Amino acid sequence: MEPASWMSDSPTPFHSVLVANRGEIAVRILKAVRECGLKGIAVHNDLDSDAMHLEFADCVAHLEGDDLSSTYLSIEAIMHAARSTGAEAIHPGYGFLSEREEFARAVVESGLVWIGPPPEAIRVMGDKIRARESMINAQVPVIPGKSISISEGEDPLPQLAAAAADVGYPLLLKASAGGGGKGMRVVEEPKLLRSEYQAASREATAAFGDGTVYVESLLRGARHIEIQIFADSHGNIIHLNERDCSLQRRHQKVIEEAPSPAVNPELRRRMGAAAIEAARAVNYEGAGTVEFLLSQRNEFFFLEMNTRLQVEHPVTELITGLDLVHMQLMVAAGNELKLSQSDVPITGHAMEARIYAEDPSTGFLPSIGPIARFDAPSGPGIRVDAGVREGDEVTTSFDPMLAKIIVHAPDRKTAINRLDHALSETTLHGVRSNIEFCRDILNTEAFQGPGVTTDYLDGKDFKQNPDENALGLVAIIATVAEKFGLNKSKHTSSNILDRHSGNEQDPFRTLAKRFP
Repeated sequence: MEPASWMSDSPTPFHSVLVANRGEIAVRILKAVRECGLKGIAVHNDLDSDAMHLEFADCVAHLEGDDLSSTYLSIEAIMHAARSTGAEAIHPGYGFLSEREEFARAVVESGLVWIGPPPEAIRVMGDKIRARESMINAQVPVIPGKSISISEGEDPLPQLAAAAADVGYPLLLKASAGGGGKGMRVVEEPKLLRSEYQAASREATAAFGDGTVYVESLLRGARHIEIQIFADSHGNIIHLNERDCSLQRRHQKVIEEAPSPAVNPELRRRMGAAAIEAARAVNYEGAGTVEFLLSQRNEFFFLEMNTRLQVEHPVTELITGLDLVHMQLMVAAGNELKLSQSDVPITGHAMEARIYAEDPSTGFLPSIGPIARFDAPSGPGIRVDAGVREGDEVTTSFDPMLAKIIVHAPDRKTAINRLDHALSETTLHGVRSNIEFCRDILNTEAFQGPGVTTDYLDGKDFKQNPDENALGLVAIIATVAEKFGLNKSKHTSSNILDRHSGNEQDPFRTLAKRFP
């Protein structure tokens, strides 16, 4: 394995890597593993034996079963796959077991190399209450909040009311474990406190097996800024600048960009320094993301730390020229970072849109079925990280994210235009998607100006234009016709398909300005 110029030249202690994941992130990691001259091992269960990520592996292990709990979420199943394939290291990707301390510990104790942070760091940062306490001790600013401890059978209202009185309304109830917006409820007034607590605790228990909830002040009109950090086992920690992830729907990120239009060099320096202190407080190693909320007064507060690779890591790669997965592999191999803080550049502007199989007109419910056609965009400054291809079946068994369309340009305005153009050239038929939804947002004055805050999409109307529904049906019919050789006229089928998939700026495309 040839080390990059920003790493030391120590030999790697492993030669094969099992990727305990699927979809686009498994494809991304397996490609990097192969580029580094290592053997890539993929896993799959009964439902995805023909998945795209398997094409990029040198070896494949079958996880017996057709549910997540006994396959991708089973430590025992993954460890058995590692043993049976002779894997020497495990990369968890994101989601699934990536932030489970027990999984990291099982890998380390088995003698394999864990491509991630130490189990103890995962444990501390995975418990939001404990993470807050660690940040306070490290003098990293945190959002005002209160921890509560509700015993089984105890009436939660007295403790909740006391905490709410200290924090003030509106407030946020947050699950101590997990993330992704689960176990979170906004409470505007006291009469809703009990019901929202019960809902948050119930959701947290179902998602993470832990219903512990704490109370936090709700910051209106804030930005969601995250700092990418990297640390090696020799005590070196740097940050790789910030990403702006403020455009969210129900705490789920939609479009991310780097750098943030709201962060100047001085603020970047201070937030970066705080992120490094947060990582140092838990003896962090590898890639991690420290997330902050940035108030309208430019005050920033620690939100949480993701102890893994982020979905939006490509925008950081594009503005820095660094490969974060290569860096993860090198650090896990025990090598020392040769990159100092002053060596980390910001070149141009990058932006990413997450493409989901979901229907905005039905409240973003998942859209399932076969992918009749999928043509990804290409061209200068365009990158596509996809986890599916034409003919694949979209089911409710897995996350509905299909791909990420990422662009890089000299400046933010050009990046917005380039992403909009790339999305217009993305053809996806057979399932509904959020492509037009993302395009509509990109073309709003609010986004094209200084950017938006985390509550920008709250209460917005996402109803699809009826004409767009009809055009989507025409496009699917045209795809079927093309598949069976029925498009004999140059004025039908493929031409209609091109126009209705957004490949041309034509009168058929209705761009409703839904977000003033």
